[in-house]
Amino acid sequence: MDSPTIALVTETRYVDQPCSDDQWYLSNIFLEDRLLSESLLSHGFKTERVAWSDVEVGWQRYQGVVIRTTWDYYERAHEFGKWVAARELDSKLINSPSTIRWNIDKHYLRDLENNGIAIVPTQFIEKGTLPNLDTLLGPLDTEEAVLKPCISGGAYHTYRLPVRHRTEWEKHITDLTPNMSMMIQPFQKHILTEGEITLVVMNGKVTHGVRKVAKAGDYRVQDDHGGRVSSHQPTGEEIAFAESVVAACKELPVYARVDMVRGNNGQLQVMELELVEPELWMRFHPASADPFARGIVSRLLNEVIS
Repeated sequence: MDSPTIALVTETRYVDQPCSDDQWYLSNIFLEDRLLSESLLSHGFKTERVAWSDVEVGWQRYQGVVIRTTWDYYERAHEFGKWVAARELDSKLINSPSTIRWNIDKHYLRDLENNGIAIVPTQFIEKGTLPNLDTLLGPLDTEEAVLKPCISGGAYHTYRLPVRHRTEWEKHITDLTPNMSMMIQPFQKHILTEGEITLVVMNGKVTHGVRKVAKAGDYRVQDDHGGRVSSHQPTGEEIAFAESVVAACKELPVYARVDMVRGNNGQLQVMELELVEPELWMRFHPASADPFARGIVSRLLNEVIS
């Protein structure tokens, strides 16, 4: 009898293996999926990599569907939402559909704050509104702030702006809010000196961490914008904070990534909680593939992880 198969879900750009050594971005994706595939195979599950938007895929034949690198979802949010709803009917999706729907939109930060989690102070601009800038920016008490969409990834439509430059704020808000909700956060100065700390959490427990630092003259820490990512040994404070963030979710996710920063007030704060398609940097800590695999298998078999 064939082994049961789990779909590792990517997007069309990342289905084919790289054919040259200089395709480092694709190489990282395949390396991490290989680590997870090997761990899942040790638990008796084969894997296949498939694009979420491929209409030829028969999702019912998979014992589980694990989202990995669907990094175009925010540009196709409505279509992706329909895909998630369809998988809720015919598949075991990991993380769960309810978790994914909650986490796609960064309004989830408000829920975390209401559950006692320290977040970077955030003001929301709802789609189709033109708010009073003084009302929005005044409470943030900052000279610089960051404007970005509530559904986004990879620094998409993200702008760092001096608060005093009203015409820039007005232009971006006028251009963007007819089509999307936006959010404003005070710029966190420690990003430029300490970078952003990211901890990966599997089944509620931290497995490893990385530090992301922007290139000189930039503030975006993503490696596809020239940022530098390195292994980070998390402190006890960081571990406790990351695990408390994940524990504040309505449902314990199998995988999570907690992006945190030392806030302007000196305290750890959540920048983002990634539960949909986070890069997990397992290549810095290959052993993390095993708790990831165990969490997937336990969720599929409706077992409690030990």
